[in-house]
Amino acid sequence: MVLSGLYVPIRSINRDRRGRIKKMARIAGVDLPNKATKIALTYIYGIGNKSAMDICSKAGIDPDAKINSLSTDEQTVLRKIIEDSYKVEGSLRSEVAQNIKALMDIGCYRGLRHRKGLPVRGQRTKTNARTRKGKKKTVAGKKK
Repeated sequence: MVLSGLYVPIRSINRDRRGRIKKMARIAGVDLPNKATKIALTYIYGIGNKSAMDICSKAGIDPDAKINSLSTDEQTVLRKIIEDSYKVEGSLRSEVAQNIKALMDIGCYRGLRHRKGLPVRGQRTKTNARTRKGKKKTVAGKKK
C-alpha cells in the first residue's frame, strides 16, 4: 500500500508454488488450511474433534463446509466463539508450562520425571521410551 509516497507493507502474503495468492482463514493466530471446517479448526492448539464440532454447532455452520468457502461474517463468528469460550494457543501453552514448572518446584514424583526427561505416566524405560530419553547413548561394556 502506498500512501503519499510512503511504502507501507501489508501482511506477508501467502503464495502457492505458482506464485498465486492463497486465501487462508486466520483464526487465533493460525492460518487454517482449506479443509472441512471441523478438520481445519483442529489445527488450532487446544481444539480437538469434539470442540471443533461444538464450535460449528454454536456458530450454526456446516462442519463439512470448506473453511475458505465461509463468508467473513461466519469466520468472525467462529473467531468470537473461540475467543470467548476456549483457551487456545499461547495462553494454553503458557498455562501447561506453568503447571509442569509447579510440579517440578514442589518436587513431586511427576515433577522429578519431567526434570530428568523420563516418561511421566508410568511407562517402562528399560526398553522403548526413546521419545522422552532422546537418542541412544552407548555405554562401553566392561572388559573381563
